[in-house]
Amino acid sequence: SRKFLRRYIERLGYTSSFTIYDTDDSLRVIKDSLADLNLSDKMFPPKMILSEISHSKDKMISPEDYQNAAGDDYRTSTIAKVYARYQNRLRSANAVDFDDLICLAVHLLEEYPDVLEYYQNRFRYILVDEYQDTNQTQYRLVSLLAAKHQNLCVVGDDDQSIYRFRGATIENILSFENQFERATVIRLEQNYRSTQNILDAANAVIANNFERKGKNLWTQNGEGDKVVVRRCADEGAEAELVAQEIIEHVKNGGTFSDHAVLYRMNAQSGTMERYFIR
Repeated sequence: SRKFLRRYIERLGYTSSFTIYDTDDSLRVIKDSLADLNLSDKMFPPKMILSEISHSKDKMISPEDYQNAAGDDYRTSTIAKVYARYQNRLRSANAVDFDDLICLAVHLLEEYPDVLEYYQNRFRYILVDEYQDTNQTQYRLVSLLAAKHQNLCVVGDDDQSIYRFRGATIENILSFENQFERATVIRLEQNYRSTQNILDAANAVIANNFERKGKNLWTQNGEGDKVVVRRCADEGAEAELVAQEIIEHVKNGGTFSDHAVLYRMNAQSGTMERYFIR
């Protein structure tokens, strides 16, 4: 999208040498905008406002639209003013933020038929991965590009949607057949990595999800060992348990390289590392 914007962004009032602001840059602009409006950054935390602006851009909501929807609500109306000041400061600096990269691309495709036709012809076949984590703006972008040739393939898993807090909308994958006529749905239910006991446990967990198409995971790898669940008091007890399990296995003839520890967030590794070193 950067190359695309470099080529066409002048039509939207920027120059092709625009700067892309990262999160720290954006927060600095938010703080300056609050100062312009004599607002306290304690009453209106910059991170909170930036998150609101980001969610708005995910839905293609302009500062004007945000202000109109605010009505008489003081908090929302104030955020709308900061949003407008923030966007004006970006434009004055010939800068865009990460959300603008897609928003402005969508604006160009929607407002300039020649640009849309060029890219529709250039991208005759489109593949989108992790489709369950796309937001409304990304859906509009994909829809515009695929509208002419209708050669769109998306891959995703409705049971793995974890980015709603970032603006992702699971409705994109749940309603794909309705949004794109003549769509063929292929369920990839055979698993080549895991044993059936692991898949049975996964099936039991995801069966509790709301808003899902449903699937039944299976494998030819055999039943395998049962899944063992241990509940620990805290992260220290958890790390000690893992370390002891590994030590016992090595004592009984295993090797350290037989083991892997999987965790969801990088912050979880610190305690494990300390116990392993000890």
